[in-house]
Amino acid sequence: MPHRNAPLTETGRLRLARCVVDGGWPLRRAAERFQVSPTTAQRWAARYREFGEAGMSDRSSRPRTSPRQTPTRTERRIIKVRLARRWGPARIAHLLGLVPSTVHRVLVRYRIARLAHLDRATGRPVRRYERDRPGELVHVDIKKLGNIPDGGGHKVLGRQAGRKTRSKMGYSYLHTAVDDHSRLAYSEILTDEKKETATGFWQRAQAFFHDCGISIERVLTDNGSCYRSRDWRDLLAEAGIAHKRTRPYRPQTNGKVERFNRALLDEWAYARPYRSEQDRRDAFPAWLHTYNHHRGHTALKGQPPASRVRTSRGNTPSALESLGVRLGRPSLVLTRARKRRTRHFGSQGRGR
Repeated sequence: MPHRNAPLTETGRLRLARCVVDGGWPLRRAAERFQVSPTTAQRWAARYREFGEAGMSDRSSRPRTSPRQTPTRTERRIIKVRLARRWGPARIAHLLGLVPSTVHRVLVRYRIARLAHLDRATGRPVRRYERDRPGELVHVDIKKLGNIPDGGGHKVLGRQAGRKTRSKMGYSYLHTAVDDHSRLAYSEILTDEKKETATGFWQRAQAFFHDCGISIERVLTDNGSCYRSRDWRDLLAEAGIAHKRTRPYRPQTNGKVERFNRALLDEWAYARPYRSEQDRRDAFPAWLHTYNHHRGHTALKGQPPASRVRTSRGNTPSALESLGVRLGRPSLVLTRARKRRTRHFGSQGRGR
């Protein structure tokens, strides 16, 4: 198979060679006819004389000998350190007295998986999965965050002053549900992680996914006490939803919601210095809307989660539904949504 940037295909090379060898064409005339250089025409004509049609295919550019290639003994030492300690090229090179680029070439030559593709605990390649349709599996988890005191925390006041103001500020608990197939997320900022709070959150999350046209079949959680309660079990049983749990200390199993929590910390919770906890909470609805509707997802080929979800009317979830957040001020959120809709649709929006 010819190289993707080759000027001629194998058929074109054969036609050119036959014109020169069998037809007696001058090299310059054949080169002009097939839009290549005379040197290229001469090369393919010579190969045709020596090998026939078999000589029209590409040859490997690898040299016959590589006297300066890394010795086999050194390559074995590199691979041994990589498999035993799971280090990167820089650390292996420092240990063995080599150049990091040399270590990297050896790892690539032997097709050693990247560290990002391995489970650090076992060294085995990470097994990634994705459900076939929305609602087949929903990941549920809770993320605990320390509240920000009025006036700002240590990022605003400095480490020493922030340590004095953060005492007795309490914590916020972000309850999150992420659909496995679409990565559509519903999240609320609540005051605790008790069973009553968790079951109330799930009722609202289930209503959110239902409004988006998603029928939930299974729910995956960790082994937290609220998810082992009878209230949680009975709530899922009444809706006909199967409950799955992760193995202890294995966050890779529900990695989709864990990855959402990581993005949440990097892009919202710690993205900038906030002056108060309410200031940070006010920024949460906009970030969650961006995540669901505008932020490209690597696993979705650069598309946002809403691209995989369609409501019963054939449209993506509305801006209000996509917020999926409870801030303790629902009337303010509804008022802002109505104002945006009124500005966009005018009198027709008020009539709806």
